[in-house]
Amino acid sequence: MERTLSSDLLFQDTRAKTSSSFVLRALANLMLWQRRIASRHQLARLDGRLLADAGISEAQRQEELSKPFWR
Repeated sequence: MERTLSSDLLFQDTRAKTSSSFVLRALANLMLWQRRIASRHQLARLDGRLLADAGISEAQRQEELSKPFWR
């Protein structure tokens, strides 16, 4: 009886760790996607002079802006 009880507790603990790990990975992905969206909005607002200062060509900017937020 004790072995069954303790193995049940162990299994529940493993599920809790897996669940919290999933939540943390999901939050990290959401934050990454939000940063990408914000940085691409900033990139879209740069004029030609600022692009040249950053060493970014118009073609590179368009390539970056055409990517979906998850890439």
